[in-house]
Amino acid sequence: MDKLNAMAVFVRVVERGSFSAVAREMQTSQPTISKMLQALEAGLGGKLIARSTRHLSLTDEGQRYYDQCRQILAAVDAAEHSFQSGRETIAGPLRIGSSVSFGRLQIASRLPDFLKRHPEVQIDLQLSDQNQDLVSEGLDVTFRIGELSDSGLIARHVGTTHRVTVAAADYLTQHGQPQTPQELREHNCLVFNLLSSQNLWHYQNGTQRHEVRIKGNAQSNNSEAIREMVLGGLGIALSPVWLFSEDLKAGRVTAILQEYTAQTLPIYAVSPANRRQSARVKAFVDYMSQALETAPGS
Repeated sequence: MDKLNAMAVFVRVVERGSFSAVAREMQTSQPTISKMLQALEAGLGGKLIARSTRHLSLTDEGQRYYDQCRQILAAVDAAEHSFQSGRETIAGPLRIGSSVSFGRLQIASRLPDFLKRHPEVQIDLQLSDQNQDLVSEGLDVTFRIGELSDSGLIARHVGTTHRVTVAAADYLTQHGQPQTPQELREHNCLVFNLLSSQNLWHYQNGTQRHEVRIKGNAQSNNSEAIREMVLGGLGIALSPVWLFSEDLKAGRVTAILQEYTAQTLPIYAVSPANRRQSARVKAFVDYMSQALETAPGS
């Protein structure tokens, strides 16, 4: 038995909480993963994982062994990276996380070009509008918009999301067009509720700053749902320019309050703190950073 490989499999099973998830990740079968851990336990002379029909939990010995395995694997990884620095190939599986809209409009559309440059990379793009747990989801890197609350992650600023205040013509015809941020208080504003500043919209006009507490009769944790509400004439939204760029060009929505600059949001590429970034992760983050820098309205 390859002890180091078995230790790595054990760590991944603990992180993912599932034999089948690790099997899919490693492109093997669940029985194979189970046999590897059984052999590891046999060699150690004790149980690492208490198995049940619903979930996996570590024994006390398993928890200690898990902590030690992580340290050992990190040391091995660092040693290999030090030796291979400058000549590591850009190849292998790359599991990327993102919100649904950003992933569809800003990542997925760029994958053909990236994979043309690096054909030996295999990408698994996982989209969710909830902040994904990098370890349990097995992500190599995820892209997050807005200020980060988790300081235990490695984060690189890769871009800026410029935002625009938009409404459909039907809504503006019926309710009028606000001329100042303060007038938004009298309108039905649609809230993307995953941002910490969801009910506070911030604008700037020259040196003057405006903070407006808005309200409305609909909200969502999915920005594309907000877009559909706007297109349906339900209300006003403050959203990324890239979400409405085609609608603005086609005249389906109108940009309002253009004399005021809406607060921008940072875009971060986030990786687990205890995992060295591979060449393929660095290559993709570099690629996205350059792409977002030159993209209009990103």
